[in-house]
Amino acid sequence: MTAISSVKGTRDFYPEDMAFQRWLYASIRAVSEQFGYQEYDGPFLERVELYAARSGDELVREQSFVFPDRSGELIALRPELTPSLARMIAARSKVLPRPIRWWSFGPFWRYEQPQRGRSREFFQWNIDLLGVNSPEADAEIAAIAAAFLGRVGLAPDAVRILINDRRLAEQQLRSIGFPDAQHPSVFRLIDRRERMSPVDWEAHALVSGLTRNQLDQLQVTLADREAWRNSEELSRFFRAAEALGAAQYLEYDSGVIRGLDYYTGIVWEARDTGREFRAILGGGRYDDLISAVGGDPVPGTGFAMGDVVIRLVLEKYDALPKLRTNPADLLIASFETESLEPALQLAARFRQAGLRVEWYPQPDRLPKQLKYADRQGIPWVAILGPEEISSQRVTIKNMRTVTQESVTLDEAVGRVKQLAAAQAQSTA
Repeated sequence: MTAISSVKGTRDFYPEDMAFQRWLYASIRAVSEQFGYQEYDGPFLERVELYAARSGDELVREQSFVFPDRSGELIALRPELTPSLARMIAARSKVLPRPIRWWSFGPFWRYEQPQRGRSREFFQWNIDLLGVNSPEADAEIAAIAAAFLGRVGLAPDAVRILINDRRLAEQQLRSIGFPDAQHPSVFRLIDRRERMSPVDWEAHALVSGLTRNQLDQLQVTLADREAWRNSEELSRFFRAAEALGAAQYLEYDSGVIRGLDYYTGIVWEARDTGREFRAILGGGRYDDLISAVGGDPVPGTGFAMGDVVIRLVLEKYDALPKLRTNPADLLIASFETESLEPALQLAARFRQAGLRVEWYPQPDRLPKQLKYADRQGIPWVAILGPEEISSQRVTIKNMRTVTQESVTLDEAVGRVKQLAAAQAQSTA
């Protein structure tokens, strides 16, 4: 029988992968809560028109998993969360206190060509600040991104957060001579520049309708690293970011546009300095999105970060933590049949005391069981052999220090807790 493979673009999460996901979630949660943000989530299924409202035709037509339900209504597996957030805010706009600081981490789906750094199924951190329309609010969101990068061990020389403002970009396009109606198509052209070779991108720009003179002027504009000084919003943004302690991660880049149509102001994305990968995270200001889905106008700003690229970047810079996959604090060793019942009773006693305990499920040689505990990263082994049972004692072996001691059955729980607390304190 031919083995059944997984669906293209999805991932199997083995225990070591789940250990990373738990660590990533814990890091995201810690940083989000450090800034006072509340956790929320939305549904995995949404009506297609929610995304068609402002996300852009490409997202709906080419990148979303869309299917009719039994009533014939078109449903999408969520490709992003911001439209769902806008819908949720719109539904309770009049009762939610301002400002609104929310974050989420969950699964998303996009029908893209799977490749390194991109899958069709992924997890994503979303964090947003709503109800405040100011560059200082944008700076807070960027500071959260910088705080996260610092927490997971990615220094400014490894990752940069690149900043631009769509309003400034629109002024630049007008100065070149592009009419407002052409701005969306030029923005999409700029957004594709990183994914194409310079020669191919120039050819694509000319085929798209730009004249040679317009293309030359556009390239001069994209190379200007000081244009932000002409923007009051960006000047205030960078001053606020410096006050928040995030300035070392930030730099202006006029080529950052972000592909979604709902962005209205300052936008940003984080990239590894070697430009080996896609954007680690990206976002910006979206002041019209909530009104576009039927709510009162509420300004918003935020970013999203997927779990695929961040892991690749952490691997590149040797910042991946060494994580245990086995949660057990203690392994209860097994011997001949007569010792199985006392071993199970001891395991239950340890668990009732709050310890995480694994029982070796079959009698075997002690060295083999100790090797198993060592490979699983289990720090303690409780040995309850015939001699221990007859004397009402248990041997506690420390797998890290390779030392052991004998205690009574009544002392065992307290002693393991005491030893574990002392070891945790010494490694803190």
